[in-house]
Amino acid sequence: MAQLKVTQIKSTVGTKQEHRDSVRSLGLKRIGHTVIKADRPEFRGMIRAVAHLVTVEEVD
Repeated sequence: MAQLKVTQIKSTVGTKQEHRDSVRSLGLKRIGHTVIKADRPEFRGMIRAVAHLVTVEEVD
């Protein structure tokens, strides 16, 4: 199963509460923090909502 490497590149200060919640639910805590998540629809949806705050790479 493919996995996604998600890195926060921008701050959540000044963003909507929904975006802050999505970033936190992904497990990101600060700028530059990276997490590995399974490539599942739930995570893809959260990533799509905050695409302007994170970068995503596929890893095997």
